[in-house]
Amino acid sequence: MFANDLARKVADTVGSIRVMQRAGLLPFPRLDHGVAALVAARKYGPFAGTVHADAARGLDAVAIVDERGEVSYRELEDMSNALVRAWQSDGIEPGTTMGVMARNHRGLVLTMIASAKLGTKLVMLNTGLAARQFADIATRENIRTFVFDSEFTDVAAALPPGTRTYLSWQDDAVPGSPSIESLLAEFDRSAIPAPSEPGSFVLLTSGTTGTPKGAPRGRTSPLASAQFLDRVPLRRGQRMLMAAPAFHGTGVSQMAMALALGQTVIMPRRFDPLETLRLIEGERANVLVVVPTMLQRILDLGVGKIDEFDTSSLQIIFAAGSALSPDLCRRTRESFGDVLHNLYGSTECAVATVATAEDLRRAPGTAGRPPVGCRVELLDDAGNAITEPGVSGRIFVASGLSFEGYTDGRDKERIRGLLSTGGVGHWDADGYLFVDGRDDDMIVSGGENVYPLEVENLLVERDDVLDAAVVGVEDPEFGARLRAFVVATPEATRDADDIRAFVKANLARYKVPRDVVFLDELPRNTTGKLLRRVLIDMEI
Repeated sequence: MFANDLARKVADTVGSIRVMQRAGLLPFPRLDHGVAALVAARKYGPFAGTVHADAARGLDAVAIVDERGEVSYRELEDMSNALVRAWQSDGIEPGTTMGVMARNHRGLVLTMIASAKLGTKLVMLNTGLAARQFADIATRENIRTFVFDSEFTDVAAALPPGTRTYLSWQDDAVPGSPSIESLLAEFDRSAIPAPSEPGSFVLLTSGTTGTPKGAPRGRTSPLASAQFLDRVPLRRGQRMLMAAPAFHGTGVSQMAMALALGQTVIMPRRFDPLETLRLIEGERANVLVVVPTMLQRILDLGVGKIDEFDTSSLQIIFAAGSALSPDLCRRTRESFGDVLHNLYGSTECAVATVATAEDLRRAPGTAGRPPVGCRVELLDDAGNAITEPGVSGRIFVASGLSFEGYTDGRDKERIRGLLSTGGVGHWDADGYLFVDGRDDDMIVSGGENVYPLEVENLLVERDDVLDAAVVGVEDPEFGARLRAFVVATPEATRDADDIRAFVKANLARYKVPRDVVFLDELPRNTTGKLLRRVLIDMEI
């Protein structure tokens, strides 16, 4: 067993180095630049370290484009130095905890970089949090300093007295909360010493079943970046359009990759499908980072509207956060070509598998294969590995990016060094992973196990269905019965019997929804996760 583990680690290390060299993180022949970046990442953390290294080697390319214009790598380095000094003058100490609630813009990026240089823990807060949820999280995480966009002033009011507050984006003045912009004008921008220990992140889980849990992200090996680069062709010189929220795991990871590669990141504060197409054309974006619901909203504009924009610069659509339906994969290929890449993972494990454009063409809807440095196993209830195609099991992952437990002391299930994703899936005959759903979404109806995702994927294949969700509701005869919520196209007849007949013609009888409810839209959080509990509790 030891020999096998050692051989795997050596193979992963060699493979990771090759991937990083191919992507440009270890540029040949200027390996000194790559080594300097790795050293800086170890001293300052992945965000601050890469910006520091790029500025040190004279890179003056544009790093960020937001509503206020362009910011270069040199400017990011200098501005973050000034912000660290401002916070130090206010008595913020290394090792304390900060929170940030901000949309996509330079203020969020500067906060992430400066907190790493200062050596604080930074909690990345969902912009959709209600004041009560936020107050609970702030107490649990011991947030002493809060950085926020002025639109979230009502949420900030839930903080206990004495909490230091700063504005990351100011539409309106907030008494007692100076803006980052004002601080940058007051303090020296020259280089600052590296902290004794770089700062860290705490990412929040989606919170679809309760208050979001905190998943800390401390120091990781620089080689772990190969997990994102192995199967996604991110390269130096590209222009990335960050449509996904940067506080989310998807946004954080791809932002880190973009900065490490010296890319330019276009950051609209809010997502709008038409504006996204305009930005792809106007900014000549090569990479689009989205959560699946964003991609769906773009495609729902229709081929005719999409074709009004020049999207020929687009090389990669990177989607993560939830499973992609086969229909969504097909429609993306028809509108944009073979550019879609899908990452399957979780806040806790980061990366499990990645599906390339070729994978999604061969097996639409697949989650793909594990990249270098990742190991995925499907386990039965006894913890035994499932290798037969088509047999479902719980998904477990080993990855250098996996967390070490929640901030409240709880943990996910672990078996033989593998971490549960909370998902259930199966392999196909070609070794592709397919996600069947989440283990806590399974519905037992009349003694039969049903995973809603299979029924949902079938429903969205219909031309008259834009979105669909299936939940289990209490039933005195069957224990639970299936209830489908359907978002239909404007011209659809909204015939519940037709929906049921369609499912019956394609799936087993026990997977046919007893109830069909038509809605204008499904309830989702700010990262696109379906709020099933809202549907289950909905009065019909």
